[in-house]
Amino acid sequence: MGKSRFPNFYQMPIKERIEAVFERGLITEDDYQTLKNQQQRLDIETADKMIENVIGVLGIPIGLGLNFSINKKDYIIPLAVEEPSIVAALSSAAKIANIGGGFTATSTDPILTGQIQVINIKNIEQARNNLLSRKEEILNLANSLHPRMVARGGGAINFKIKTYPLESFDGDMLIIDLHVNTMDAMGANLVNSMCEGVASLVETITEGEVFLRILSNLTDQSLASASVKIPLQSLAIDGYAGERVRDGIILASDFAHADPYRASTHNKGIMNGIDALALATGNDWRAIEAGAHAYAARLGRYSALSKWSSNNDGDLVGHIELPIKVGIVGGSIESNPAVALNLRILNVTSATELSSVMAAVGLAQNFSALRALATDGIQKGHMTLHARTVVKAANAPHNLFDQVLEKVILSGEIKVWKAREILEKLQQAPPKVSAKKPVKQAISAAIEGIGYGKVILLGEHSVVYNRHAIAVPAPLSIRTKIEDTKDQIVLLMPSWGVEYQLDKDPDKRQSFEKPAGLILDQLGLNDRGMKIEVFSDIPRGMGLGGSAAIAVSIIKALNKHFDLRLKNDEINQMAFESEKIAHGNPSGIDNIMATFGFPLIYRTGDQPLIEPLNINDPFSLVIGFSKKEGLTATTVNKVRGLWKKNTNVFEKIFDEIDALVIQSIQAIQNNDFELLGQLMNLNHGLLNALQVSTPELERLVMIARESGALGAKLTGGGGGGAMIALCNNVRATQDAIESEGFETLTFEIKNS
Repeated sequence: MGKSRFPNFYQMPIKERIEAVFERGLITEDDYQTLKNQQQRLDIETADKMIENVIGVLGIPIGLGLNFSINKKDYIIPLAVEEPSIVAALSSAAKIANIGGGFTATSTDPILTGQIQVINIKNIEQARNNLLSRKEEILNLANSLHPRMVARGGGAINFKIKTYPLESFDGDMLIIDLHVNTMDAMGANLVNSMCEGVASLVETITEGEVFLRILSNLTDQSLASASVKIPLQSLAIDGYAGERVRDGIILASDFAHADPYRASTHNKGIMNGIDALALATGNDWRAIEAGAHAYAARLGRYSALSKWSSNNDGDLVGHIELPIKVGIVGGSIESNPAVALNLRILNVTSATELSSVMAAVGLAQNFSALRALATDGIQKGHMTLHARTVVKAANAPHNLFDQVLEKVILSGEIKVWKAREILEKLQQAPPKVSAKKPVKQAISAAIEGIGYGKVILLGEHSVVYNRHAIAVPAPLSIRTKIEDTKDQIVLLMPSWGVEYQLDKDPDKRQSFEKPAGLILDQLGLNDRGMKIEVFSDIPRGMGLGGSAAIAVSIIKALNKHFDLRLKNDEINQMAFESEKIAHGNPSGIDNIMATFGFPLIYRTGDQPLIEPLNINDPFSLVIGFSKKEGLTATTVNKVRGLWKKNTNVFEKIFDEIDALVIQSIQAIQNNDFELLGQLMNLNHGLLNALQVSTPELERLVMIARESGALGAKLTGGGGGGAMIALCNNVRATQDAIESEGFETLTFEIKNS
């Protein structure tokens, strides 16, 4: 048994853990007594000498990362961290890594860079040449300031010169990067003093003026790296084959290399381990963080610090490289008794060894996080969201992405090859009937509920104040399937990249957890384990009734799956209650459209008016999507606030909109689409007066009108979202909008 392996360590009382560490010979008798009596903590008098204005000392847990084998040496890793699971995750990762031989790690010499900024130089090239010709003189002067460091084999070893134009002043600046081997010290003060010490000589040589002289925390001359090989069979967990876990980790790694948003979280996981060890050993974790993130962006785009792949044997292979400049000697380290004890437990003999250990710890923490996403995360529903990465890896184009995603998930094969197979079939299939004529979608047998999207033709916002509105169905829907699980209620929306956990205290629910949780509460299903997967054609925040369609599709799916025998009127009312939570003061039109999906005339009130809209001749609409999401709750609240301040004025506007709606009903029934277009234009002007339009929506409206549209206006809540245009020549308007970089959807309105 290696020294780093402690079976059931986490189950022992603290006293027994201390005894176990002592009995294994990892700490001395003095250290044992110190820990036993908890005398290692920093006292207030010592703290007062370390920083200014001291009033107390902050305690932070110190745990031990176990099972580590790095370069064939066993390590116990002290970790100062308050976040739960990090210590356990590291110990578990190290145990798995041991199966493949543990970690290998290396570090370059502990070089710290100091920078000297020189300005007001008359001849930059001459100054550069003069500096290079007197390099030895400059280095000798720097080293004369710290002879003990030189005697130990360190000191200033080289410098490089670079120039940049000054952005705020005329001329250029010259920068000297002074490279100093600081040996086992972190070396910040040492390097700063060297830069200060040679400043006068640099000014003499360059005939310029030295301004800043300070170290850099981008310590890319002091790199640490670590690698690990994990056999395929050791990756299997909780019923998931090793191959699936391996591929999940690799796909997550690829995601982090492609996307800086994912990379930031990926790298944060790495730093969870490195920072905890840096803090435990008294090192400047802020400097390490700064250097690591700068290094991650060194190629011009922020990316992942680690890389995971498979070797020829199918094993998982991980590698990490990042700048780590640390020390094991120095005043701030030696003055803190807890730090000194932690360093003795760690048992490193040099700063470079500590850097190597940190790199291995970072890689272990990274593995643990990715493995959780690829296993526990799969079990709890993450695999559905992970399917987005799979579809992305299959190079699905934007216009087919959601179709491929839905089919991949419904197939149960969350694999790149499956995504490519589906994509190939979609690309080879004959073109579908034009969206000018809505087509009923082929719904998978697994789908149990569907909610319909909508377009408000006229009457937005005024409908909230008991006026009429006209709404028609859009050829877009939201579909839901239910799968029984042993525990937890998870709501997943793969196309929106959303996951919610619904089986929680209602007071802790956030965002769409609240309306979705209300549905479960009302149906008495909040104690049933299930996975609710929602597939959407409706883009978010475009004013097309997405939130109501989600609620309706979920209620319908629950109704069918659990045989609740709800009628459509009951489904509609329940969705309306859900909409109240989502939007605060909805009119009710969205949930009615999502439930029934036919053209209608609507007016809210104690006795709502819901009448089918009689359409004699079909007419065509083009939706132009802006590039900004609009939040209906925000615009509804904004209009309500303005209405309260100027009630009489806004009531007149609502009356004018209502009159336009009534005229539009007659125009539609008379097939007078030219008049309908004019009424739509007037309605848009009044919506603009309500301050819910945006410059982008105004631009879309003008593009549509200039292309020959009979009328054009925003649709939905505004503040972003979409515009609709009534067209005789659909293609002309569609092409005009798309030529300006916007997406469109065309469809035909007729009686259901």
